[in-house]
Amino acid sequence: MASVDIRDISMAFAGKNDLPFVALDGINLSVKDGEFVCLIGHSGCGKSTLLNLIAGLLLPTKGTVVCGGTPVKAPGPDRAMVFQSHALLPWMTCVENVSLGIRQAFRGRLSKAEMQEKAEQALKLVHLDHAIHKYPYEISGGMKQRVGIARALATEPRVLLLDEPFGALDALTRSSLQDELIRVIEKTKSTVVMVTHDIDEAILLADRVVMMTNGPEARIGDVMDVSLDRPRDRIELASNAHYGEYRRQLLDFLYRKQLARAETGA
Repeated sequence: MASVDIRDISMAFAGKNDLPFVALDGINLSVKDGEFVCLIGHSGCGKSTLLNLIAGLLLPTKGTVVCGGTPVKAPGPDRAMVFQSHALLPWMTCVENVSLGIRQAFRGRLSKAEMQEKAEQALKLVHLDHAIHKYPYEISGGMKQRVGIARALATEPRVLLLDEPFGALDALTRSSLQDELIRVIEKTKSTVVMVTHDIDEAILLADRVVMMTNGPEARIGDVMDVSLDRPRDRIELASNAHYGEYRRQLLDFLYRKQLARAETGA
């Protein structure tokens, strides 16, 4: 059974003069258990909108999102989201921020001591056991994002949703966190859907890359399987012929086919 099954999704918003703005039109996609899928496309193509539909933060104008066999009607503990902004509460320590989600997901099932242990284990998973009792202002931007990932994983979600979680970070910190995410996902076997603008990030992380056409009325233009062995090493991939071909395919779609489509209005 698929972890996520997107069935004929369309999403329209109120536009100018009360005319609907159709952001997504006829999206169909299934994500298997344990699969890592990246959504990529130009700004405004509806990537984050699609992620919000999976999360239950939006309800589609048409179609259905199914998670674990159950239609998505609202946010739920089976789906956890990590945003580009870390969204940590500044008056809480790292472990207290992580504990927030745990209390919601495991209330009545775990004792306070068990919840505390689960929060600490989640921070250890992302190598932040030394910062458990630090406040957000005491740690770096990359560490804050790791707290956000720990908070999401601590609730043991069926699906982890990532909305450009490394987009605001410098290149070296971004690379470090990509490697950290690879390590964590290998250990947890989580199902992941991630939005990114970064071609190299998509190839490094994903089992499949879903290419979105330009909006409005964005659709899935193409899907590329990434058949590279795991765990992946960025240095080794740089000289991998398959890696180069995947990169060429994505560049061709994003910067030739889509830009040509935009120029012609087709």
